[in-house]
Amino acid sequence: MIREGLKAVKQNLIYVVVGSLLAGLAFGQVAASGVRNILQAAILPVLFVMIYPMMINIDLREVVNVRQHATVVILTLILNFVAAPLVAIGLAEIFFAGSAAFAIGLYFIALIPTSGMTAAWTGLAGGDLESALVAMSINLLAAIAILPLYLSVLVGSGVGFNPTALYRQLAVIVLIPMLAGVLTRTGLLHRYSEPEFKRLKPLFGGVSSIGVMMIVFIAMSMRSRAILADPLASMSAIVPLIAFYVAILGLASGVGRVFLDTERSVSLVYATSMRNLSIAIAIVAAPGFPPAEAILPIALAYIIQPPLGAVYMHYRRDVVEKGLNLREVVVDFVWNRARGDVQETAVMILSHS
Repeated sequence: MIREGLKAVKQNLIYVVVGSLLAGLAFGQVAASGVRNILQAAILPVLFVMIYPMMINIDLREVVNVRQHATVVILTLILNFVAAPLVAIGLAEIFFAGSAAFAIGLYFIALIPTSGMTAAWTGLAGGDLESALVAMSINLLAAIAILPLYLSVLVGSGVGFNPTALYRQLAVIVLIPMLAGVLTRTGLLHRYSEPEFKRLKPLFGGVSSIGVMMIVFIAMSMRSRAILADPLASMSAIVPLIAFYVAILGLASGVGRVFLDTERSVSLVYATSMRNLSIAIAIVAAPGFPPAEAILPIALAYIIQPPLGAVYMHYRRDVVEKGLNLREVVVDFVWNRARGDVQETAVMILSHS
């Protein structure tokens, strides 16, 4: 029962996050100050519930295979820590010139690449799974080191950003759960076989997803009044997020087509277009990080990222692998849809006759 429930939460994370976001915004309108204090105190325990199980599923031993996948790793590092920040800066200048908080949220999305779904989508789309796993490990470690340096340049002095404080937050929120996850993973692999451990992995993902649900609810509750003070401006944040994801996916697809074979190209796309929203939201939601409204673009990104991964997977499987092009697929879809409508109309006319 619990196993199926956790799997269901993970599989329906997009709906869970949207529901938590809306519920948090509604609850925050009526929550008293005492309730807000309780929510504030719950943030760190909830963050551990979210990050620790996720870290059990990440195999940092893949780092030792970096030389075998050097080209993919180098390209992911360039796209994730050069191209993605530049795209984010450009979009922030265009769309978030008057909102430092939303710009910071976009920077966090841009600077923390690869998620647990990177490997899953790579496998489903027929990509090179090992190169994706290596890229995931390297990019996560790089993000931890690079994130405070980048933000110290990108975030204005008026926001009150402190790189030293962020390093401390990364130690508490990411490094300690990472160490605990590595030790737990090692212990489980000593006790269970590899196939048995793989059967446990969806449970860890489900627990982490519950943590995501809880932290989105808490963060939205605490910042509800500020966000809903201008709801149109808040919801318009989704436009630059879509532009960011489309730009990164397009860049990765083009670079992969030029420098890599098909399987590793898929790995490159998913190691760059999928962002680690869980860690991003954990850092922004942690006490003491200003401004808390930065969590909204990250929460909205949960609505965009899973469908993007699915669309690219179907493009690889249903278009590329069948030797088709997008024009042929679109024409075929339109033709079949139009033919189906004509047939349905004819049936209705005959039935009425």
